[in-house]
Amino acid sequence: MRKARALSSACFPKRLCCAMSIDLVSIKDTMLSSKKNEIYVFLEKFKSSMPKRYTVTAALPYTNGPIHIGHLAGVYIPADIYSRYLRGRKKDVAFICGSDEHGVAIALKAKKEGKTPQQIIDQYDQLIRESFESFGISFDHYSRTSRKIHHETAQEFFKTLYEKGVFEEKDSKQLFDAEAQQFLADRFVTGTCPLCQNPEAYGDQCESCGSSLSATELIQPKSTLSGAQPELKKTKHWYLPLNQFEDFIKEWILDEHQNDWKPNVYGQVKSWITNGLQARAVTRDLDWGIPVPLEGAEGKVLYVWFDAPIGYISSTKEWAAAKGVDWKPYWCDEDTQLVHFIGKDNIVFHCIIFPVMLKASGQYILPENVPANEFLNLEGQKISTSKNWAVWLHEYLETFPEQQDVLRYVLTANAPETKDNDFTWEEFQARNNNELVAIFGNFINRVMVLTHKYYRGTVPEAGDLQSEDVKVLEEMAQLPEKIGQSIEAYRFREASQSLIRLARLGNKYLADAEPWKLIKTDPDRVKTIMNTSLQLSCGLSILSEPLLPFTSLKLKEMLNLQNEKLNWESITEAKVLIKAEHTLGEAALLFQPIEDSQMEAQREKLRSAAKENDLEEKDLAPLKPTVSFESFDALDFRIAEIIEAKKVKKTKKLMELTVRLGDEIRTVVSGIAQDFDEADLLGKKVTLLANLKPRTLKGIESQGMILLGENSKGKFVFVGPEDVSVNSGTSIK
Repeated sequence: MRKARALSSACFPKRLCCAMSIDLVSIKDTMLSSKKNEIYVFLEKFKSSMPKRYTVTAALPYTNGPIHIGHLAGVYIPADIYSRYLRGRKKDVAFICGSDEHGVAIALKAKKEGKTPQQIIDQYDQLIRESFESFGISFDHYSRTSRKIHHETAQEFFKTLYEKGVFEEKDSKQLFDAEAQQFLADRFVTGTCPLCQNPEAYGDQCESCGSSLSATELIQPKSTLSGAQPELKKTKHWYLPLNQFEDFIKEWILDEHQNDWKPNVYGQVKSWITNGLQARAVTRDLDWGIPVPLEGAEGKVLYVWFDAPIGYISSTKEWAAAKGVDWKPYWCDEDTQLVHFIGKDNIVFHCIIFPVMLKASGQYILPENVPANEFLNLEGQKISTSKNWAVWLHEYLETFPEQQDVLRYVLTANAPETKDNDFTWEEFQARNNNELVAIFGNFINRVMVLTHKYYRGTVPEAGDLQSEDVKVLEEMAQLPEKIGQSIEAYRFREASQSLIRLARLGNKYLADAEPWKLIKTDPDRVKTIMNTSLQLSCGLSILSEPLLPFTSLKLKEMLNLQNEKLNWESITEAKVLIKAEHTLGEAALLFQPIEDSQMEAQREKLRSAAKENDLEEKDLAPLKPTVSFESFDALDFRIAEIIEAKKVKKTKKLMELTVRLGDEIRTVVSGIAQDFDEADLLGKKVTLLANLKPRTLKGIESQGMILLGENSKGKFVFVGPEDVSVNSGTSIK
């Protein structure tokens, strides 16, 4: 069955079917030869192998902040397009999402703002819901992981795996705050990064150099709860042994999905498998989360990465109960196609960890696809919520009211489908003015204005069709399959351009036919031209619904078709979409031009945010506690010369540097790989803390630390001598 689903309409003549909807009746009527009868039998089997229903999930947004354009482009627009498309093809769809409301980050934000975690999640859950609703993200159900049904579902899932003996129970030593009487999650520990000296690195990651860390690696760690230096203390936790499921992941993804999963997703999974999977803790010591349902586990909660994906199941349960249907077929029936829409930072959780959980439970189906997108940058820089370098959805609508579809279109046309992409206000303006206004909007406006002018808003009767009329109508009839194939293959950029090509085709058709000239000499011909143009307009109103839902509704209202039951099949099956003598609604502009001044205001807003960040950063790093002269004098700073540089394999940040320190040659590992090219480093004079105790990073012993600073753009710069003639090995006094 799974293999049959991978077949496309390329297996047989295009006129016979499309991949998601097969017109078997018309095929059967045309079966005149034994060969065609064989095809018909094949198509019957093919149809029976198609999914009976679809469960579509979108990554649960974390409720510690609002939604920005990166979230929309990476996850929610493609998931919404896919779900709307399936509904348009009369499929049984459950489009599921909800707020992710547990974890350390929420507890940390609550502490910082002097609120309870519940107050934080309530605040952002409401804001996130409003943003999704404003942009037409058509979830069938949106739940919350703080609800009772989710706690019960997650605890039941944990107990099922526990009773099956899936987990490994381990004792380990973790940092403990004796003053607060609490074990410290990684984010509750700060200290100096061993790689770049950032004094405010977290226990899991340094946000300055991007290096992954463990809390015990930090220099001079301290608790964010009390400010005290934590101690190591023994604690017990349960682990999911991912290493025992490597063969399963290899067979399921690397073998079975080599050709139908996106290369960026497949490549990341392959990299994880190559490096070897490790057991991962599913519980942690924290007071905010879902309590571990075992005796003796007081003070422990389920790790948020474990409970969050179960939120898809609990949300489906909640939706099914409200609808009066059984939830189980949507998660347990092999005739269901499960698709996860996520960003690339969630690939490991949805392609390895969650599938292992589902497999180990023995009750659930596995995802048919996980079409993860890459990241969207903003004006050449990474989107940063902490630095306000973002376009927030709720703020966008304040500046561009009723222009949700403009942003939906631009983010789809420029989606980071297989690599990181960049959003610029210049492109936003160009896409709107040159494509939506000048092509789509212009065609509809001309058709509506001319129909009202010539026929008082009534659809004229078409005469005999000429070859050019037949050609455009035939091209439109092919688009449901063409756009459908793009959407089914998760090529949403391609689908958006096919839609615009139909509007471009309509514009060319009108320009070539010139009804404004023929109206005086051949009015009957003009009736046919306008009738044909209105058929194209109706087709646009149907095909645009998944990508541009607000535009689709507005256009249907202009055509007075909002109450008509037209769908994708209507375009290929119906001879006429909009009948003669039908009365149109009022003409209106679908899109408005965007002015240069509006774009400059948005760029200035970002520049202001950057300036504020620069000012804040100057005040951000507080002075460390005073040290004695003897302590300072114990540090040995030397001038070193870089003589060789190479990136550390299987890392993005680390660079292995060979430096000359007088007559001595040393190896130093530094987290600078994203800011410098190897060739540019050769001969560079830098400052080295030469008597730092060596430490091993990625199997390489690092013998010292190179001093670095950050410029206003967040890029690393070396702290070195202005006079390059200073000899390597020279002591800094």
